Amino acid sequence: MRCTVRAMCSRALVVLFSVLGFAAAAQEQPQGPVILEVTGAIGNTNDEGDTAMRYDLAMLDAVGTHELVTRTPWTDGQTRFEGVLLRDLMADVNAQGTEAAAIALNDYTITIPLMDGESYDVILALRANGQILTVRNKGPVWIIYPWSDDPDLQNEVYYSRSIWQLKTLDVR
Repeated sequence: MRCTVRAMCSRALVVLFSVLGFAAAAQEQPQGPVILEVTGAIGNTNDEGDTAMRYDLAMLDAVGTHELVTRTPWTDGQTRFEGVLLRDLMADVNAQGTEAAAIALNDYTITIPLMDGESYDVILALRANGQILTVRNKGPVWIIYPWSDDPDLQNEVYYSRSIWQLKTLDVR
C-alpha cells in the first residue's frame, strides 16, 4: 500500500510539473508574427533548438515599454518613440556577452556595445508618434539613442548604431 501511495504521488508530481512547464513555455511562445530574434550568448530561449529567443510585438511590449522624445537625422522635428529599453531586453534573454551584432532585414550589420544600453536609455522602438513601426517606416524595430538628451551622442558612431528594420540581435 505504501508503494502505491508513493507511486501515485510521484506520478501526480510529474503530471503537475509537466502541465506547469507546458503552460510556462506556452506563454513564452510568440502568438503573432516574430519581429525580433535574439541569438548568441543568451540564457533564456524559446525556440525548439534552444538557440534563440523570438519575440512578437506583444512579447516585446510585455518586457516593458518606455518613451523617448528625441530628434533624429531621419525625421523632422521631435519624434516620440516607444519601445523596450535595450538593457531590459538583454536582462529578459539573460545576455552573457558584451556586445551584439544588430542585423537588419537587408543584412546591414553593426556591432553595438551592450554598455550603451547601461549608459544611455537606448530603446528598441516599436512605435513612433503613437503609430506602430512597419517595414515601410523603418520598423518593425528601430534602435534609437537619446540624441536630444546628450550632445555627445550626436555623431556618426551613434547614428550608425541606430539600425532600422532590425530583425536579429546576436549577443557575443
